[in-house]
Formats: sequence, C-alpha cells, structure tokens
Amino acid sequence: MKDKLTLRVDRDLIQHAKRYARKEGTSVSKMVSDYFKALQSKSDDDESDELPPKVSSLSGILKTKIDETDYKKHLEKKHLS
Repeated sequence: MKDKLTLRVDRDLIQHAKRYARKEGTSVSKMVSDYFKALQSKSDDDESDELPPKVSSLSGILKTKIDETDYKKHLEKKHLS
C-alpha cells in the first residue's frame, strides 16, 4: 500500500531534484522511495558483518602493508615516467 508523504525542502533543492529526476528518467517520488529503501536495507545489513559485493571483490588486492615510501614510488612512476 502506498501513502502520501509531505516534505518541506528548500525550493532550490526541489528544483535541482526535479531536473536530476527528469535527466535520469524517473520521478522525485521514486528517488526518495529508493533512498528510503536503501536506508532500510543498510540498517538490515548493519546487523550482519558482511561486506557489500563490490567491496568483497576488492578485498586482498593490495599489499598488506603500504607505507609512505610505496606511495612516493607510485607518484614518481606516475608523474615522472
């Protein structure tokens, strides 16, 4: 069941949200609803210690210990090569 919700938001923010929604082919109501769903799922996820899939896929790809020397070498290679 869907109910109506009234929000008080700055006029400029409303205009920006409407332009963004139009550009994305959606509605402000749908964006707000999706945001609330994301908050709900985030609070559900907080109960478990699982990482999101994208974060899990990145786990372990870096050296376990990275220090300032490694970072300096990276910058030198990137900008001086």
